[in-house]
Amino acid sequence: MTTEKQPTSIRRIISVIKASLSGKEYDYTTGSIKMAIVLLAIPMILELSLESVFAVVDMYFVGHLPNSKNAVTTVGLTESVISIVYSIAIGLSTAATAMVSRRTGEKDPEAAAKAGIQSIWIAILTTILVSIPGVIFASDILRLMGASPEVIEEGTPFTRIMMGGSLVIILIFLINGIFRGAGNAAMAMKSLWIASFLNIILCPLLIYGPGPFPELGLKGAAIATTIGRGIGVLYQLFHLFNGKHFLKFKRSQLKPDGELMWSVVKIASPATLQFLINSGSWIVLAWIVSTTGGTVASAGYQIAIRNVVFFILPAWGLSNAAATLVGQNLGAKQPDRAERSVLLTAKYNGIFMAGGMALFVFVAGPIIRLFTNDPEVISYGTEALQIIGAGYVFYGIGMVMMQALNGSGDTKTPTWISFFCFWLFQVPLAFLLSEFFKWGPRGAFIAIPVAEILIALIAYWYFKKGKWKTVQV
Repeated sequence: MTTEKQPTSIRRIISVIKASLSGKEYDYTTGSIKMAIVLLAIPMILELSLESVFAVVDMYFVGHLPNSKNAVTTVGLTESVISIVYSIAIGLSTAATAMVSRRTGEKDPEAAAKAGIQSIWIAILTTILVSIPGVIFASDILRLMGASPEVIEEGTPFTRIMMGGSLVIILIFLINGIFRGAGNAAMAMKSLWIASFLNIILCPLLIYGPGPFPELGLKGAAIATTIGRGIGVLYQLFHLFNGKHFLKFKRSQLKPDGELMWSVVKIASPATLQFLINSGSWIVLAWIVSTTGGTVASAGYQIAIRNVVFFILPAWGLSNAAATLVGQNLGAKQPDRAERSVLLTAKYNGIFMAGGMALFVFVAGPIIRLFTNDPEVISYGTEALQIIGAGYVFYGIGMVMMQALNGSGDTKTPTWISFFCFWLFQVPLAFLLSEFFKWGPRGAFIAIPVAEILIALIAYWYFKKGKWKTVQV
């Protein structure tokens, strides 16, 4: 009997995986909640896993350059600052997912498409304000982050290219948010597949310059990343306008709609502020580590953070499934189904993050050694990875709760939670431990899991109150 059931179970698992990756659009307001989570979560986890590959690939290849400490520090400090761009991208993506998923739940594809197009207009306008100053003041950005003169000299071209490519960063996040809101998580995943694959191929070619390729060093990593994301955006736009999906973008809809743009801005601005608050605190922590531990501590910390992100982004993908389910089910007037979806997703995310926690606590050293041979960098990186990874289960639960609130259109509450936990708690705690108690970089490391645990507890408490069920979008 067991031998008969096993092949059937395997076939069913394979069938579900194929269905989730097929690109077919499903109605997530009916049927099994577990199946809805799985169908959304598999491509979303794979999508964000590939986004996390960007951070790890760049760090891996530049970590093997002759002057690896300076190169790794440049990538880390630039990524810390460019997290402001990510914040704008995620904020706009959050608004797009909330509006598109709500209209999708209401079975109104025309309105969903219009909301998506107006989000893209906002993204283009916002990028102009961010990328131009970033290109002009690239060296000043590194200086403000506490970089040494050598790092500034070597890293300015890298920072300039990355800031100049802000548009593709914002668009690839935003358009994937549009696809996720419509329930087509597989399309979002495929665009990241393309972008990530190109980055993996181009990085070693442009950094080391084998054969006919120019040896561009650190600058090559920035060019490879920007080209990869740019091709991914072109793929997204092709599928938005080809008329073969639930969302059908038309030329007649391209005209800017001030009223609808303002509706998007009202949701996106708190969400963007929310992630600016988050990324701003990470910038301060990177500065604390750099100023209290020097280039060596900064390099170790940045390698650790890249690995932390590598596991957090897939968990973020699962959290995005909760946002889509909340939006679509609220649109279909099923708030109780939305709540059940979130609680089940939180359970799954906690289990997933428990695996990451075990890996970082017990295998941190070998992981850091993959990226550098410097003993001091390995020491700092190992300590950072172990301490930060200790709170991973809470990170997973907190992410789902925060994204569920965002998916309902209530972007203000997660913003206040973030402000309190990061700026009124995490940053002061990091300063206290690092400066007053003289713990140096370790103080910043410890402040991270403590603040994330607090976020999880507050977000869960507010979610259970249920006020998010009455938000109008």
